[in-house]
Amino acid sequence: MTIYTLEQEQRLPISMAEAWLFFSSPRNLDEITPGDLGFKIISLPGESMYEGQIITYKVMIFPGLWVPWVTEIKSVEKGKAFVDEQRFGPYKFWHHRHTFEEIPGGVLMRDLVHYGLGFGPFGAIAHAVFVRAKLRTIFEFRKQTLAKRFGELR
Repeated sequence: MTIYTLEQEQRLPISMAEAWLFFSSPRNLDEITPGDLGFKIISLPGESMYEGQIITYKVMIFPGLWVPWVTEIKSVEKGKAFVDEQRFGPYKFWHHRHTFEEIPGGVLMRDLVHYGLGFGPFGAIAHAVFVRAKLRTIFEFRKQTLAKRFGELR
């Protein structure tokens, strides 16, 4: 299985405390996820994330085709970073590290995603034709939504 990488960073004119408050609440995923993904939280044990937390969602991977997505908050460095990993869902492998670093005037937020599709050559084709572009679109939507909500730091 090929493991792919997606990296993104964004500078936000907010405090570390404000960044952590927003990003450590799984409920806020709904706001920063494109509507066409049909993202729905099914179960959320607790409003604030913690290590070992299991969150269940439904996502629409194609029109009318819903799949469950179960993630675990694998690690939390309070105020600085957290990792979510897929336990069941549309990917064969999903590991997403979110980090926050104080910079002059705000916070540098970084996303590092490693993911794999499986399915051998069919997964590679799906990645080239659809998945890579879809993930980039989702993360670009997040970037724009966060810029509208918090502003931008250049």
